[in-house]
Amino acid sequence: MAAVATCGTGAGSTGSIVATTSKNNVTSFQRKGPRASGTDSGCSRLVSIAGTRPSVRNGQLLVSTGLPALDQLLGGGLAVGTVLLIEEDKYNIYSSLLFKYFLAEGIINGHTLLVASAKEDPADILQELPAPLLDDNYKKDLDEDICNHQTPDSNIKMKIAWRYQLLPKMESGPVSSSRFGHYYDASKRMPRELIETSKWHGFFFPEKLSSTLNKEPCSLTHGYRRLLQFIQKVIYEEGFDGSNPQKKQKNILRIGIQNLGSPLWGDDICCTENCDNSHSLTKFLYVLRGLLRTSLSACIITMPAHLIQNRAIIARITNLSDTVVGLESFIGSERETNPLYKDYHGLIHIRQIPRLNNLIYDVSDVKDLAFKLKRKLFTIEGLRLANLTPPGILQVLHKQESWQSHHRRPTRRPVFFPSRIHPDPEL
Repeated sequence: MAAVATCGTGAGSTGSIVATTSKNNVTSFQRKGPRASGTDSGCSRLVSIAGTRPSVRNGQLLVSTGLPALDQLLGGGLAVGTVLLIEEDKYNIYSSLLFKYFLAEGIINGHTLLVASAKEDPADILQELPAPLLDDNYKKDLDEDICNHQTPDSNIKMKIAWRYQLLPKMESGPVSSSRFGHYYDASKRMPRELIETSKWHGFFFPEKLSSTLNKEPCSLTHGYRRLLQFIQKVIYEEGFDGSNPQKKQKNILRIGIQNLGSPLWGDDICCTENCDNSHSLTKFLYVLRGLLRTSLSACIITMPAHLIQNRAIIARITNLSDTVVGLESFIGSERETNPLYKDYHGLIHIRQIPRLNNLIYDVSDVKDLAFKLKRKLFTIEGLRLANLTPPGILQVLHKQESWQSHHRRPTRRPVFFPSRIHPDPEL
């Protein structure tokens, strides 16, 4: 700014060029207080919203999913105006935990919540949210979990797993300099004072049922239609769409929809392959994504994809979602008792990563991912060969290596003479 002041005299001076350049470029340095003149009235100013940050890739506004390791896999977080689809595990244990992480992150950041469910009352879901972990207590809790889950095999490093050292590491602890994303204790519940002071809207489908249902061909089911009307009403009345400016500081609307597509919502895609309402769910997602694109909101949806028999419907649902994450639990499967997977509770599949304003989507570079639920923390790690070895093989290799190093004898190096190395045929 000093250069602009000293070089501002003279026609065609350097100061006018710098002033013009600084006006057009957007920098991270912003002056506090009101603008002094009206020359900067046409320049747009970035709005700072709690619990958000711009993406380093495309500048898109991001919010945290409540799980920093998942934020890292999704490119930094969940983009505002997009849909995150969670394919539920078989018994809906771990998917509901991710659902609660998303809602708990909204309460910590002061975001507005919209919770929709056809199974549980939204008020009961909020009462079961995990408690946040403070940075100073996190290290102590992490050390306790490591001691409880540490095995002798985990202290031995196999040399044959050298290629896994190049894989990106998942973030397992809080960063003191960053307030984007928090960690939560799954064994404790969020204090009731935080829930009471938060602003949230609940949609419990059994309470929205009416006695007279108007069935129209090729239309949305009653549950989807009522839910869309409720979401649209909240977005417009609260001013999240931008047309009606919010009375206070701008905020984010976090929408959570649980068990979408299940028979509890009046949909039959999970009951038969040739269902009557095959296009009802896809129409709902199409309209919902249109509402999200024009508002400061982000949505997470859990869906029992393993119950949908028609694969064409799953393909359409995937195309209408921005981000798709699948959970595969080991409960009730052969992998639960398989010693190769003893350190994990399931696999996580990043099926789709959004590429906004494009016709195609990104695919995650990291393929082999697993998750485990410790006493307090839900962690995501990469499958490594050291953890997928038969039981006892690490001890055998360690003993064999130590025995060879102890009984190794010094070997004499052969001495070669020039006559032997380069023999002369005449001699």
